[in-house]
Amino acid sequence: MALRDRLISASKRVFSPEARNWVVRQQRRYRLQWPRRGSVDFGHLYRTTPISPIFGLDRGQPIDRYYIERFLEASVADIRGRALELGDPYYIEKFGGDRVDRIDVLHVVDGNPAATIVADLTRADHVASDLFDCIIFTQSLQMIYDMRAALRTLHRILKPGGVLLLTSHGISKIGRRLGRDPWGEYWHITTQSAERLMAEAFPGGEVEVRSWGNVLAAVCALHGIVAEEIDARDLDVRDPDFEVLVTARARKSG
Repeated sequence: MALRDRLISASKRVFSPEARNWVVRQQRRYRLQWPRRGSVDFGHLYRTTPISPIFGLDRGQPIDRYYIERFLEASVADIRGRALELGDPYYIEKFGGDRVDRIDVLHVVDGNPAATIVADLTRADHVASDLFDCIIFTQSLQMIYDMRAALRTLHRILKPGGVLLLTSHGISKIGRRLGRDPWGEYWHITTQSAERLMAEAFPGGEVEVRSWGNVLAAVCALHGIVAEEIDARDLDVRDPDFEVLVTARARKSG
């Protein structure tokens, strides 16, 4: 597969679009694809409903959470001082260690016993500025309609030099929360949109955006097939055309 992809990439550099289109027409005409059209074995995937309707939570570690943990593992030095996480402190406790002095938990509505701050990030003037050394904000930006307002708040409540570690869905099943918090899911993020959003929200800061995943990981994530069922070497292959997860590390200037 890697050889085929390299050959395709090389052909794009050597042959004109017209020549490449002619080759594609001949492939269709003489059935020169591999596997041949009509011969693909779908196995358990030939179905109109996912294998797991809840992202694979009933099977093991969902694919997006595998990538989230890889991202946070690479960012452990940023998880320090006074740290904030949305919903619960799971990732702060898992990756922060003794670098963290104080843990805060943010929730959008009352009723979460773990929450130390209740706030809607799009209108959170009651939360003081320059509070946190690190904010872990996973899989939530897409649930906020006014993303720019939320990112401005996250930037404001970070200390100068503080770091936001953010993840968001790329290719994904819609995450519905019927009967729970009044959230929707309004956006799916790409690296291009994330780069522009983060640059706007963190003027003068340092922003690093990347994607995680490939076509295999995307198919597995959509079906709820989990990390334990896939070779980690395959999950770790990065294909920028298949953004299963988008991550951003943004450091506030100063």
